[in-house]
Amino acid sequence: MRVLVTGGAGFIGSHVVDRLLLAGHEVTILDDLSTGTRENVAHHDGERRFRAVFDSVLNDRVVDTLVREADLVLHLAAAVGVKYIIENPLHSMRVNVRGTENVLESADRHRTRVILFSTSEIYGKSPDVPFREDADRLLGPTRIHRWSYSTAKAVDEILGLAYHEKHGLPVIVVRLFNTCGPRQRGRYGMVIPSFVDQAIRKQKITVYGDGTQTRCFCHVEDVVDGVMALLTCDEADGEIFNIGSHEEVSIIQLARRVRQLTESRSEIVLVPYSEAYEPGFEDMSRRVPDLRKIHEFVGYEPKRNLDDILHSVIDHRRTVLDSERALGQDRG
Repeated sequence: MRVLVTGGAGFIGSHVVDRLLLAGHEVTILDDLSTGTRENVAHHDGERRFRAVFDSVLNDRVVDTLVREADLVLHLAAAVGVKYIIENPLHSMRVNVRGTENVLESADRHRTRVILFSTSEIYGKSPDVPFREDADRLLGPTRIHRWSYSTAKAVDEILGLAYHEKHGLPVIVVRLFNTCGPRQRGRYGMVIPSFVDQAIRKQKITVYGDGTQTRCFCHVEDVVDGVMALLTCDEADGEIFNIGSHEEVSIIQLARRVRQLTESRSEIVLVPYSEAYEPGFEDMSRRVPDLRKIHEFVGYEPKRNLDDILHSVIDHRRTVLDSERALGQDRG
C-alpha cells in the first residue's frame, strides 16, 4: 500500500514507519518536527519507498495532496506530553483538533482509510479501572490545562467515528497507554527516559507527587504489533481499541528499578505537582487498560515486560548521551 504517516518523525511514528517499510509498503511521512526529529527517520534517507515532507497538519493543502496519494493514513501528528501541553495550550488544541479535521476531511473526500491514534488520557481521572473502551470519562475543570489534551483527543475520536457512521469512512481509533522505548525523550514529561537520563548523569531522580500513582508501560514494538494487526482486520473499522500492557507499577517503584538497572547512586526525591507543573495540577492515581477487545479482534498480547522496556531505553539513552558528550552537545 501507499501509506501516509502524519507525525512520522516522532517517537511512535518513526517505529510505525520502520515496520511499514519492512512489510513492503510505500511510506510518506508528514511532520513539522515540533516534537519529532529528523534523526528518528534518517536511517531511511535515500530509500526508494520512503519520502519525508516536513510541514504541518495545519496546512490543509499539503494534507489534502498527501492524503489523495495514499491508500491508508496513520494519523499520529499531535501535540503530546504533559509538559508540552501545559506550556503550549492554545497551539496544542489547534494542532490536535484542527489538524485531525484536516486529515479526516481529506480522507472523506478521497475515501482513504484512517487509523486515528488517541490516548489513555481520554479516561481522565476515572476510578473505574481497568479502563474499557466504552467506559465513562471523568475530567477536571477546564482551567486545568492538563485536561485540554483529553478533551481535544475526545473531539478527534468523535469526528472520526462520525465520519464512519455518517459517510461510511473506514476509521479505526487506537488508544495508547504509556508507550515507551528507544527514541523516546524526557523533554516533554515522558517519565521513563527522564528517570534514565537522571540516573545515568548521576542527578537526582525526580518523582512528581507522592509516587504512589501507577501506570502500565508498553514497549513501542508491542504497540506497533497491535496496530499492524488491525490494518488487516476489516471488522475493526468504526471501532475503538486500547493498546497497552497489564503490568502495573507505581512511579516510585519505577524510579527504584531504573536506579537499580543503571547501577546509579542517584537520590530519589519527591517533587510536589505544584512545583513541577501549574497550580492546581491534577493526576490520576491508576491507569490500567482493559485489553480484552483487541485480543478478541486480532489476538493482541504484549510480549515485552517492564525490564525489557527499561533495558531498551537505558541502552538507547546511553548511546545518545555518549554521542552528545563526544560532540560537546550534552544539555544535562
